[in-house]
Amino acid sequence: MVEKLPASISRTIQTKLVLPPDTNHLGTIFGGTVLSYIDEIAAITAMKHSKGVVVTASIDTVNFLSSARVGDILLLEGLVVSTGRTSMEVYVKVECQNLETGEKTTTTTAILTMVAVNETGKPTPVLGVEPETEADYKLFKLAQERKERRLKVKELLGES
Repeated sequence: MVEKLPASISRTIQTKLVLPPDTNHLGTIFGGTVLSYIDEIAAITAMKHSKGVVVTASIDTVNFLSSARVGDILLLEGLVVSTGRTSMEVYVKVECQNLETGEKTTTTTAILTMVAVNETGKPTPVLGVEPETEADYKLFKLAQERKERRLKVKELLGES
């Protein structure tokens, strides 16, 4: 039986302020800046689960749903939703909070695959994950489909 850690062990939350250098000529945050934040929180989330160093293996999906403007607060939440032998699938949700109204809007969602590595950079085994909430279970159940889709794409591109 594979030992599992509760999903809450990896749950990570960060808060960022959108500043003028983070934005484009329209006054909205650069997508690349959001991607950088997503990669960072995914790494921290996976490190908490694996208790070690990780590298980004892939960014499976990124959905830009709405934008954030200068002065908005970004709330990022990461969670390990499934694991392989050495890999962890991390779900990241980014919300924008308007300071004046307090209203929150989901701006971006993403799914990344992180791989635990040892001091020489070789992949190292990780424990399984046990979903705890209804949302965790939904993401966990769909993980196998996402993995199969990633493998098919790698095969089609000759990357296997």
